[in-house]
Amino acid sequence: MASVTSGTPGTAPRTGAEVWLPVPPDEIDGLPDSLTYRHWDGADDFPADPADCAFYVVPYMRPPEVCVRPLRQMTGLRVVQTLTAGVEHVTPALPDLPRGTRLCNAKGVHDASTAELALALTLASLRRIPEFVRAEGEGEWLAGVYPALADRTVLIVGYGAIGAAVEDRLLPFEVAEVLRVARTARTTARGGVHALAELPRLLPCADVVILCTPLTEETRGLAGEAFLARMKDGAVLVNVARGGVVDTNALLAEVRSGRLRAALDVTDPEPLPPGHPLWTVPGVLVSPHVGGASSAFLPRARRLLRRQLNLWAADEPLGHVVATAG
Repeated sequence: MASVTSGTPGTAPRTGAEVWLPVPPDEIDGLPDSLTYRHWDGADDFPADPADCAFYVVPYMRPPEVCVRPLRQMTGLRVVQTLTAGVEHVTPALPDLPRGTRLCNAKGVHDASTAELALALTLASLRRIPEFVRAEGEGEWLAGVYPALADRTVLIVGYGAIGAAVEDRLLPFEVAEVLRVARTARTTARGGVHALAELPRLLPCADVVILCTPLTEETRGLAGEAFLARMKDGAVLVNVARGGVVDTNALLAEVRSGRLRAALDVTDPEPLPPGHPLWTVPGVLVSPHVGGASSAFLPRARRLLRRQLNLWAADEPLGHVVATAG
């Protein structure tokens, strides 16, 4: 599997090439007429012979085993398009796909919605909204002085499109500083982006740490015991990345001690089973992996599919190619 950053022309689809869509094709304006569309959103029965599918759009919010189920039979496949920013649910199947099949992610589709939730979780945790909700049920008036986001230092781990969108939404809240971390160091219009290797130095500076990084072998368990121990007392960990980026047991130890708080849109395991301690431990706020699952999703997904399919039909380079089979 080789990583790439753009599509390669010269593989124009034949007239009538089949496209499998999880969205009914008549709900997407502007699709090229030269292609044949099949609607499949993870049902038990396939809409046609998978061997005839050339462009497969992976169903959204379906278990990984459902998403990859038709792939082994898709012997004529040329493109796999996810509707998620992360692609870890389909990459295990990539070595078995026809050589040259391109895997594209949905960069840009979830930026606004996920960044919005990251900010909401940050504010809710800092301003103790969960405690107020519980107190309301008991008729208890929790007067006091509580932390604000203003004048705080925020560390964003994973400074891609979503990380940048998080910063866009942080700045109006008058934060003191935004620290940015990505796999490798670089410079942006807003300032420098630090490499992952600099996390041990940066973590003690941050009042809020927001995880936006993809789940890879490098980032699995990144927020483990050593990472969390470097965070300052009273800091908040916000995870809108993937549950596997955080070592759940290490996090539980820190929040049980009262030293850290956490706001998690993603967990490990996921879905979080009934009775799991993350549900009840004080200082943890959990949302059910809804960062991208909002009213903002479908209009942006339709625009992405219209753009990608028109590029493919015209034999133009595809956007957001993250890997190629073979």
